[in-house]
Amino acid sequence: VGSFFGLPGNALVVLGGGLALSSSAFVLQLLKDKKQLATRFGKAAFGVLLFQDLAVVPLLVVTPILAGKGTSVASAVGSAVVKAALALSSIAIAGRTLINPLFKIVAQAHSQEAFLGMILLSVLSMSFMTEGLGLSNTLGAFLAGVLLSETKYRYQVEADIAPFRGILLGLFFITVGFEIDVHLIAANFPLVSAIVVGTILIKALVLTGLSLAFGLSLSTSQQTGLILSQGGEFAFVAFGLARSLGILSPHTTKLLLTSVSLTMALTPMLSEVGAKVAKKLEEKSDFTHYLGQDRDANEIKESEEFVVVVGYGAVGKVVCDLLDRKFTKYVGLEIDPNKAIQARNKGLPVFFGDVGRPEVAEAFNVGKSKAVIVTISDRAECTRAVILLRRLYPDLMIFARAYNADHRDRLQKTLDVVAMVPILPEDNFLMTLPFGGAVLKSLGAPVEEVNAIIEKKRKDILGGRGLNRNEEATVLAQLGIEPAPENQPQGNSVATGAQGKEEQSEAVAAAVMETKERSPMVAQVIEAVAVTQKNETEVVDLIQEA
Repeated sequence: VGSFFGLPGNALVVLGGGLALSSSAFVLQLLKDKKQLATRFGKAAFGVLLFQDLAVVPLLVVTPILAGKGTSVASAVGSAVVKAALALSSIAIAGRTLINPLFKIVAQAHSQEAFLGMILLSVLSMSFMTEGLGLSNTLGAFLAGVLLSETKYRYQVEADIAPFRGILLGLFFITVGFEIDVHLIAANFPLVSAIVVGTILIKALVLTGLSLAFGLSLSTSQQTGLILSQGGEFAFVAFGLARSLGILSPHTTKLLLTSVSLTMALTPMLSEVGAKVAKKLEEKSDFTHYLGQDRDANEIKESEEFVVVVGYGAVGKVVCDLLDRKFTKYVGLEIDPNKAIQARNKGLPVFFGDVGRPEVAEAFNVGKSKAVIVTISDRAECTRAVILLRRLYPDLMIFARAYNADHRDRLQKTLDVVAMVPILPEDNFLMTLPFGGAVLKSLGAPVEEVNAIIEKKRKDILGGRGLNRNEEATVLAQLGIEPAPENQPQGNSVATGAQGKEEQSEAVAAAVMETKERSPMVAQVIEAVAVTQKNETEVVDLIQEA
């Protein structure tokens, strides 16, 4: 299409690359607001956006090289690859040898301002490095973000830049609105309409076709194609860079930016259309769609590692959400058909079935799962499910939500399952967080990552409502999140702390050996937590409960 309008080859490369990208800012915000990141199409859209963000790197690398005079596209790309390899290797070496030690020194100062300054220094220095190599400074900022996300301070980095991210994202949406030139639209209405409609239609068809080719259902494929059919924010960067380098004329750049802005403004409407079409298609599907006999269910059941969640009530929903945040595959089983149908229509891997029946457990390959999490609130039903699972699968790791302390003790001692009693009132969703945190830790997730996921989920649940001091301290203690240290007297505190830690270690070892004799599965979980915990207080408490 661009060649039809007489655009040169270098302009076609920038034009095609810029329009092919979708908007991570718009799409991810919509998915978060509608709580659709855990759905099948949400995961597919997120995967495509992640790959597109990585594809930005070669686009930003190639664009400055394409502005060279008398250079073919092939030679320009080859030169760009060499420079990109040099930049990436330099940043990787600097990141491994300098970033972690520098952040460690700054973190020991306990100064948020110094930590934030270190973040800005890292981003700016890498931007100047790539610009000095003849590449885009935006590429350096992008690579700096990738590098910071690989450090062990990534959660603190994310927390410190969160306020700025919200402000800058809002400013970005404002700039998108500024790029819409009403006079330009009125003067070139047929051309602008053709670019907007053509971009949305072509991208939607291509993405829908690719989704179908990779095994997604029609409802999921069309929803993924529609929500990713707009232009992206990196088009502003690519087209603006191309204009400054003389690859695109100012008029062409303004026309393209206006068209991309219009496609982004249509994203909420496209999302609604995709949701309504998906709902119609889901309702017309046969009942096997809800029984775990469709393509989505088979894909999960045939995977190497997945978790089975029994019950999709208040506890089950939050546990599934925590597993989604850790990108852990799971299959949900719910005996209430209304809950199963509602969840399945949303695209969640929750199916109708009673795990207390052996044929259902075998149909969902429960024996091949990494663990089973029983979140049923009814005491009798929970016990029945756990008894059957333990009889069929003696070596399977099972987590269970106990009704009370007596029920917990019976489950742990008789059936060798990891049982936990909610400590908060039934109507408080925070009761599910300790249970979910214990599950993630026992599945091998790092403690700091679990703490970050739980803390973010806790803030989402609270929605601005605060906790009293005792309630928050109790929840944080169960999650293994250490409270801020109080002012302690100097002197022998270090020696006392070292002696206490040594005594705790001996107590842990002795208690684990004792627990192994009556509940091997519980002891295994305690050992897993002990390996990942820096502070063993929580482990001692867990042993005492066992």
